This record gives sequence, C-alpha cells and structure tokens, in this order.
Amino acid sequence: MIGLRIHQARKATGLSLRALADKAGITAMAISKYETGKSTPSSGVLLALAKALNVRTEYFFRPVKVELKEVEYRKHSKLPIKTLRQIEGDVVEQIERFIELEQLLPNGPVQTFKLPDDLPATISTLDEIEGVATRLRAAWDLGVDPIPVLTDMLEERGIKVFQSPAIPGNFDGMTAKVGGIPVIVVSSHAPGDRQRFTLAHELGHLVLRGRLAAGVDEEAAAHRFAGAFLAPESEVRKELGQQRTWLEPKELDVLKQAYGLSMQAWMHRAKDLGILSDTRYVEMRKFFRARKWTKTEPGEQVPAERPQLFVQLVFRALAQDLIGESKAAELLRLTLFEFNKQRSMQGAGATAH
Repeated sequence: MIGLRIHQARKATGLSLRALADKAGITAMAISKYETGKSTPSSGVLLALAKALNVRTEYFFRPVKVELKEVEYRKHSKLPIKTLRQIEGDVVEQIERFIELEQLLPNGPVQTFKLPDDLPATISTLDEIEGVATRLRAAWDLGVDPIPVLTDMLEERGIKVFQSPAIPGNFDGMTAKVGGIPVIVVSSHAPGDRQRFTLAHELGHLVLRGRLAAGVDEEAAAHRFAGAFLAPESEVRKELGQQRTWLEPKELDVLKQAYGLSMQAWMHRAKDLGILSDTRYVEMRKFFRARKWTKTEPGEQVPAERPQLFVQLVFRALAQDLIGESKAAELLRLTLFEFNKQRSMQGAGATAH
C-alpha cells in the first residue's frame, strides 16, 4: 500500500526517481524498492518523502484506491506522455480524497448523475440539439437564466469536476469515469469562459453519446450543445434580436460577462440561430482576426471557475465531528497551520488542490 502511494504521489508531481531522490535526500534505488514493495520506509524516510512530494504522511496510509476509466483528452496530441501521466496521477489523488470524504457524509448534497428520460433517441441534425439543451435545463430546474457557477451546478448533479495545475493553460481538459461516475477535468490556468465552455462541451458528450445519427459530427454536436446550454436560444434572441448585420464588440463583451460565454462563442451562437448570416459572421471573424482578438479577447476576463463543493463538505464533516482538524487539513492538502489560518477566516478562503 505505501509503495503504491509513493509511486502515485511521484506520478502526480511529475518527478522522476532521480528528481525525488534529490529532493528527499534518499537514493533512487531505495525509492524504487519502496515503490515495488521490496522494502518499507522508516518513519523518518516517510517524513522526507511527504515533504518532497508535498503531501501529509497520512496520505501514505489512505485506504481508498480508484482507477480512471474511459480517459479522453481534448487537444492532447502535443502533450508529452510524462505530462499526461502527471495529470492522471493528480486527478486520481483528488478523486480519492473526494470519495473518502463522501463515505463520511452519506447524506451529502450530491445527486446521482442521471439524464432525463425524454431525450430523443436519435439526433439527425445540429439544430435538434437546441431542444436537447432546453430539455436538460428544464429537467435540472435551471430555467433559462445564466448559470453563475457551472462547476457547482455540475457537481451537485453527480458530475465530479476537478482542476489540475498539471494541465497547461493552452490545453482544455479531460474526461473519465470512476465507478461509473463521470469526471471532467479542466486546466486551473485557463480563463473562466474557456473553462465553462469546456465543461459544457464535455457535458454535451455525456448527453449526446449514442444518440447522434450517422453523419453528425460528435465534436460539432458537443460544441453546439455547449453554446445552447450556456446561452439558451430564447435568451439569445432576446439579447440580440431576430436578425442582425453586425454585433458591436462592446455588446458582445457585456454578454460575455453576463453569461460566461466568450465573445466569439456569442458570434457563433448568432450564426447557428440564423441571427447573423454566414457572410456577416465571416466578416466579424475577419474583424476579430485583424485585431488579434481571436486568441485574446478585449476587456476583462471571465473569473475562473473554482470548485467549492469539496471544501464545503470538508468543513461540514468537521462541524459534525465526523473528522478532526488533522484529517480536514490532510483532505485539503494543507498544513495544520495553513488549515487553522483558513478556518479562522484569515486571508484567502480554503481551496482544494
């Protein structure tokens, strides 16, 4: 068990045997023996490894072990294998802590992920996806207003959402399943509108998988779903009108801040719904490219999504005497000093890593 834990933590931090040996002051050969179960580290060695791996010593004795299945990355072709393994290792460690916490709180606020029964069995065109997004919003009692924090909404409905600092900012994220539970991971470095679109896009894959007719591209369908879910057709028409020849950049910026959907995604929504003609859409794209706005849009960035459910549940378990301060600190990957500082509301709020 300890050997597997050392290996998992090393994988999550992206350290080689040699790099960990240098940080911990232990030989690479010794670490290799620990990881393969040929030798057992002393308490002093565990302390050194914990410090080098940025974990608490309790981590090495945690009983929960999970396995990621059906792992799929978006835009992963340029990432080295080492980075992919680091991402997966970090995500596994986060999921283990979440599962351990859920076992302490069997009556928590998280629902079982379930799709509505009235979704169409077959979707033949991209236009039909508008209705699918509307039905899902209705089934989840979301109405048509902007969703303030998409991460919280998804977590409450049984989708585990994690952020990994191991994912570069120019990379969207990954999806997987753990025990049948869907998992979505996004980069903690990406701006909020990009995170939100990725989350909605991956939700689209979950909703549309097995429903698309032959000839309907799944990526295009997931993109259409993401836009329709974040900005429902009825609201887009209220905001933009029925037909336009141009959309002012400042107008798009205001809508971006209100819905957490990028200016370019709003342009695409207008084209999808026939509010902008294809020709006018191309003109607007050229306008954005000429100003180099296709990579970095003007105006303020949408605040990044911050998963908060895990932090909330840790403090709930603490308040109900289900765990002590040491366990709470371990679950949040904080030192006791850092935990007590955040518990007393000094400085920034606690954030799960």
